[in-house]
Amino acid sequence: MWKLRDKYAIAGIGWTDYLKNSGRTVRSLASEACLKAIDDAGLTVADIDGFVSFNFNDSVPAIAVATEIGVPAAGYAVDFLSGGNAANMIILTATAAIEAGLAKNVLCYRAMNGRSGFRLGGGRDIVAHGVNQYTAPYGWITYPQAMAMWCRRHMIEYGTTSEQLGEIAVTFRQNAALNPRAMQRTPITLEDYFGSRMIVDPFRMLDICLETDGACAVLVTGAAQARDLRRRPVYIMGGAYGGGPNQGEDLFDAIRWPDLAHNYTKYIAEDLWRSAGVSPSDIDLAQIYDCFTYSVIMQLEGLGFCGEGEGGSFIQGGRIARNGKLPLNTHGGLLSEAYIHGLNHVIEAVQQLRGDAGSLQVPDAELCLTTAGAMTCGSAMVLRN
Repeated sequence: MWKLRDKYAIAGIGWTDYLKNSGRTVRSLASEACLKAIDDAGLTVADIDGFVSFNFNDSVPAIAVATEIGVPAAGYAVDFLSGGNAANMIILTATAAIEAGLAKNVLCYRAMNGRSGFRLGGGRDIVAHGVNQYTAPYGWITYPQAMAMWCRRHMIEYGTTSEQLGEIAVTFRQNAALNPRAMQRTPITLEDYFGSRMIVDPFRMLDICLETDGACAVLVTGAAQARDLRRRPVYIMGGAYGGGPNQGEDLFDAIRWPDLAHNYTKYIAEDLWRSAGVSPSDIDLAQIYDCFTYSVIMQLEGLGFCGEGEGGSFIQGGRIARNGKLPLNTHGGLLSEAYIHGLNHVIEAVQQLRGDAGSLQVPDAELCLTTAGAMTCGSAMVLRN
């Protein structure tokens, strides 16, 4: 269990425009986001001595970014081969590096040309090795195809409906309509949701996240130093990463997974809440990893916001709207803002807790949950203002 409650903080954030075709190198995108995070914190490039990032063979190494922006002595530079499950893990790793004396000020970033370059949602670049050699012959090649099976299992077991999935898509688009960063800002109705084309049953186009060119960066430092910097610090109360004993041999491996109606969150919930010293009822708002509408339902159940099988009904009736009891994905999420593999969720959480979210601001936001991952492994954090 992570045991550094409130000892470290996010002192700066940065992001690029979110686009379909950036026309730029991934290194350029990463460097822009990192420089903006440094400036946001009121530090200089010379103050930075650590980098942590993650990629799916679609990004640029941490040492390349350190070199590009002119860091004089990057003594800690780590790259994880991971997908969206790692968005919070890299921030927790940064705190561990500082705690161990390996760095003092660590930039965590994710950068990619996820629409104009390597498209994770497509099957063209999938190589049938490992688990894929057993799933590909049956047409189980891409993430939408895989997650559709998880969603259908939940529908069969608990009666979850497409109307409930649609309410998630509609609500998040309502938030994105007020967000100048969002790639999709045109409001949608439930009728629009049902009118969007079927991609892989039961997922329609509006159930699936965007493909995005862009980058995000988060600057992590000690809490004492953060209090003396430019921005109001956002403290890292607690965090967890994992997925139990059957995570498999890669991020696509659900063959070993015991029950497709539940995901990684049920395995990390206890560590998450114990590390932060709070419970789901204490959370003011949450940024839940929404690569698909359905992944929101699984995570709410697994983390204890509602009982098993109750996630579909839990999100109904305005509960997850910005003015609801538990506002979710106030920026529009991966479904409507952008898909920077979940790190843009952390950007939004920080803005909400600093009171910088403008028209998206949730009044009196004190505690925010961020999650990352949808299948067999993932990470989560509790942040506070």
